[in-house]
Amino acid sequence: MDITTVLGLLIGFGLVGFAIATGPGGVAIFLHGPSMMIVFGGTIAVTLINFPMADLKGLVKVILRTLLFKIPSPSEEIERVVEYANLARKEGLLALENKLNEVEDAFFGKGVQLVIDGFPAETVRDIMELEAEWQRQRHSNGKKMLDALGSFAPAFGMIGTLVGLVQMLQNLSDPSMIGAGMATALLTTLYGAMAANMVFIPMAGKLEQRAKEEALLRELMIEGIVAIQSGDGPQLIKEKLKSFIPPSVREAVATG
Repeated sequence: MDITTVLGLLIGFGLVGFAIATGPGGVAIFLHGPSMMIVFGGTIAVTLINFPMADLKGLVKVILRTLLFKIPSPSEEIERVVEYANLARKEGLLALENKLNEVEDAFFGKGVQLVIDGFPAETVRDIMELEAEWQRQRHSNGKKMLDALGSFAPAFGMIGTLVGLVQMLQNLSDPSMIGAGMATALLTTLYGAMAANMVFIPMAGKLEQRAKEEALLRELMIEGIVAIQSGDGPQLIKEKLKSFIPPSVREAVATG
């Protein structure tokens, strides 16, 4: 689990909730069904219009990825590649098959399987680079959806504000209707701003960062697996892969 995402959400909503709960009127005055329907219902509706169903089915996975998925560090991946290189050097490439059941990363497992199957190094590289490109495209689509949600929510907050103002102006002679109109006008703006700036936009940023980190790991894995297939020695492979990590971390890998 990515603790920073969860911690950020808890702190953000906690501070806003505390300010609301300790203010005049408490939490109840901030709960308004029609405003929620306009903002959240409208956001969902235009998202359905904007994206095909195939992409929307993966939206929940995209959101959960920003919350729950922990990306291994490049140093850990280097050590794993070197371990496999040592095994291949001592017992041959076919010995890697015994390690496949330990591989949780499907991308890395596919690369190892290609090596075991005896494909040439360049073929392994081409196949894995194509797979990595498709993963980048999927991440890009996920970010686009979260960015779209971040823009739709405030827009429907503004629509709700206009609806509330029209209702209020149409009933100035009836004081009992002014409050309902103002509640719709103000709370829709609040809901839209909170949804966009506390959930969707930050999650889109986190997903973009995650995609960059994963792309780096994929490049590292490709270079490592191709080097194993090419017969490079474990120490040479380690030195090659250390170029993917900052100098401050390289010493730990060298002595790890």
